[in-house]
Amino acid sequence: MSENQSVEDSPLSDEEVKSLETVKTSTAKIRSELGKVIVGQAEVIDQLVMAIYSRGHCLLEGVPGLAKTLMVSTLAKSMKLDFSRVQFTPDLMPSDITGTEVIQEDKVSGTREFRFIHGPIFANIVLADEINRTPPKTQAALLEAMQERQVTVGGTRHGLPDPFFVLATQNPIEQEGTYTLPEAQQDRFMFKVFVDYPNYEEEYRIADLTTAATTPEVDAVLTGEEIQRVQHLVRRVPVPPHVIHYALRLVRATRVSEADVPDFVPELLSWGAGPRAVQFLILGAKAKAVMEGRSFATVDDVKSIAKPVLRHRIITTFNAESNNITPDHVVAQLIEKVPDRREQDDVAPELAPAFNAA
Repeated sequence: MSENQSVEDSPLSDEEVKSLETVKTSTAKIRSELGKVIVGQAEVIDQLVMAIYSRGHCLLEGVPGLAKTLMVSTLAKSMKLDFSRVQFTPDLMPSDITGTEVIQEDKVSGTREFRFIHGPIFANIVLADEINRTPPKTQAALLEAMQERQVTVGGTRHGLPDPFFVLATQNPIEQEGTYTLPEAQQDRFMFKVFVDYPNYEEEYRIADLTTAATTPEVDAVLTGEEIQRVQHLVRRVPVPPHVIHYALRLVRATRVSEADVPDFVPELLSWGAGPRAVQFLILGAKAKAVMEGRSFATVDDVKSIAKPVLRHRIITTFNAESNNITPDHVVAQLIEKVPDRREQDDVAPELAPAFNAA
C-alpha cells in the first residue's frame, strides 16, 4: 500500500469507509466542544483523543494551573463518559483506588457476607492527579487496571467499564516528597504529553473567559458504544509494511546494544524503548489516520507521535543531561537519521536475508 493510497483502494468494507468520514466529523466536534472551555492546547487535546481511540492511557506533565483537570473532565463530558478524579497523596492506599470488601449483614436472615465496594477506578475516564506524590505500592495498584482492565480484590476479579482510560498528571517542579514513577509503570502509558504555557493571545482569552459570569455548556458528541466502534475501526485500519518497518527502525535505533545504531545514540542514551513502543507507534498512527478520515497510516503519522510515545521510554546518559539534551532532542535526531523507506521494506522479514544477499 502506498503513501498516496486512496480510500477507494482500502481493504476496509464500504460501511467502514463511510464511518471514517463520520469519525472525522465527530473528532472535529469534540475539538469544538472542548474549545468552548479550553483555550489552545490543540496538540494536547488531539493526543488525548488519539489515545482514547487507541485504547491507550496518557501521562500529562505540566506546571499547576494549566487546566489539566478541567481538560480531562471536559473531554469526558464531550464523550458522555463517567469521570472520576483521584488526588494522589502520600497516605493514599491501594484500596482507596480499587475498592474494598466490607462485611454486610442481611437484615432478614441475619447472615453476614462480604460485599465489594467499588473504588474510583470504576469509571470510563480516571484522572490520577499528581500520581508521583503517592508511594510505589499505591502507584502499582493501577498496573493491573491499565493493562488487564480489571482489578483483583480478595482473590476475585472485577472487570472495569469499557471504554476505560487512565490519565495521570505529574508536576515537573516541587520534587520534594514525591516518588518517581517506575519505568515499568511509565511504559503502560501510551503517551507522555507535555502541557505548556499558553501564548499571549491564548492567555488573554483564558483571562476573559474564566472571569465571566456565564459558564459554557459542553454537549456530548460520542457515547461509550460509539467510542468502542471507533476503537474497533482503528484496529481494522491497514498499515503498509514499510510503515511498520520504519517504526521498528526508529525504536530499535534507541537501543545501544543494537548493531548499526546512529553514532550519537551510545553517547546520549543509556536505555532504549521496548516492543510496546512499536505497538503504540502503529496504533497511534492508525488512530491519527482515522481522526483525519484516512483509511491507511503513513510514515508521517508515526513521526508526528514519536516524541510523546518515546520520551518516557528512553533514558538519557549523564553526559546528555549535563548538556541539557532531553529525550525529545534525541528523538528529533533519530527522525532525521532513520530512513523513511528502504527497498527491502516490502519484502517479508523471513525473505530479507536472501534479498540482502542478492
